[in-house]
Amino acid sequence: MQASARASGLSLSDAGDAEESDTPQADGELRSLVIGASQHAERLDRALVLCVPEFSRSYLQQLLAAGAARLNGQVALKPSQRVKVGDRIDLEMRPTQESQAFRAEAIALDIVYEDSHLLVINKPAGLVVHPAPGNWSGTLLNGLLGRDAEAARVPRAGIVHRLDKDTSGLMVVARTRSAMDALVQMIAERTVHRQYVAIARGHWSGPAERTVDAPIGRDPRNRLRMAAVDLVRQAGKLARTDIHILQRGVMHCLVQCTLYTGRTHQIRVHMAHIGLPLVGDVLYGGTPELGLGRQALHAQRLEFQHPVTGKLLAFDAPLPQDMQDALAVAGLKAP
Repeated sequence: MQASARASGLSLSDAGDAEESDTPQADGELRSLVIGASQHAERLDRALVLCVPEFSRSYLQQLLAAGAARLNGQVALKPSQRVKVGDRIDLEMRPTQESQAFRAEAIALDIVYEDSHLLVINKPAGLVVHPAPGNWSGTLLNGLLGRDAEAARVPRAGIVHRLDKDTSGLMVVARTRSAMDALVQMIAERTVHRQYVAIARGHWSGPAERTVDAPIGRDPRNRLRMAAVDLVRQAGKLARTDIHILQRGVMHCLVQCTLYTGRTHQIRVHMAHIGLPLVGDVLYGGTPELGLGRQALHAQRLEFQHPVTGKLLAFDAPLPQDMQDALAVAGLKAP
């Protein structure tokens, strides 16, 4: 933790090692830091994230709102407040629902691959990846902590990317901080290759390959949704998905999607954008049918170079039974 603080320009001294646990002590833990040159003019909440990356910005903002942070001796309540070189921040790590959710639970996990540096997991539909409002327990993170006590020493128990609750399939999880840092960088550089299989409602016409290159941002009409946006008019991020038709049906089609970016709900948004919403994806225009009550999306293939050994790793997860059954009802065949 202290090494990370030095690397980001922060001078950190605290009552304990920040990587010892993902859960603050019940009576609170006081941490102090001094802002370095590289953090000059950063937002206060951003500076705190750089100092204690094992906690989310939302958790740290909760601490700010609760008056648990002092900037140069004065209570600091505004996350957007800018910090300066030499500023001192004293932060009381109080328990919140989020911090207390970082607890070990016995949850069966489908481990596809494991070594001392990482895991590859085949996540079932219905399993939430990370604790959040409405799902403070029973998540993949809780299961990772329950499976290996050492996972508590890695931020977010090693979770470096996520799948939606109702999306099934492959995920890579780090087991060490060095592996996590490397995997995060690889994902940012788009060298972790991910392919998905989806069942969409609608008739596919035209060529077998289609590229959707449409930026994604928050839907201004519904803040719970994302949408393809015009960057001239509203905020968003570039997003690209390559889509290949595997089977055509009268009312449905089976497609393979390759991600080049990893935006929130990217495949779901892009498929809806071209008029082919996923079966079961009620948020983006799909309807529950073919016996499916969840979006028909499965992370089928994961390929990347091992962050430590450099060996090329490639994994495939078979289509789950509920999607196989749905294909049969639609008159399509499983790949």
